[in-house]
Amino acid sequence: MDRADFVQRFGGVFEHSPFIAERAFDADMIAEPLTALDVHDAMAAMFRTASSDERLGVLRAHPDLAGKLAIAGDLTEESRREQAGAGLDRLSADEHARFSALNSAYVEKFGFPFIIAVKGLTKEDILAAFEMRSGNSRDQELDTACQQVEKIARLRLESLLPERG
Repeated sequence: MDRADFVQRFGGVFEHSPFIAERAFDADMIAEPLTALDVHDAMAAMFRTASSDERLGVLRAHPDLAGKLAIAGDLTEESRREQAGAGLDRLSADEHARFSALNSAYVEKFGFPFIIAVKGLTKEDILAAFEMRSGNSRDQELDTACQQVEKIARLRLESLLPERG
């Protein structure tokens, strides 16, 4: 697979951040046969070695959970599927108001949206994590958000590639 094909196929694994796929490919960390584990390891290494500003940009590229982009239908296909799988596309008016309030308070406190790998979680699980993590320090939450971004990327890759060779 050449660089353009690799970036086309995997550039969105880290939300709207194709530079991670580009760097992994350019660092000769990508070898065929492609497996979810190997591609994730390479891309996660590039995410971890990105500058603080670049990592923050990746976090900020993630949509609010059940937020304005979801309502407008402007999520990436991956984000739409992930949020729908957790029932975030079927919130009551009260639940939506709760998510909106939590999203706003979280972004105001931390400077980036709340990020959680929603696969396998219910909206109640997500709300509980939202409320618990809102008490974290910015450094704690930055670390947690980065871990969640890597988990989301791994889950996305597992849906695209075999886990192991």
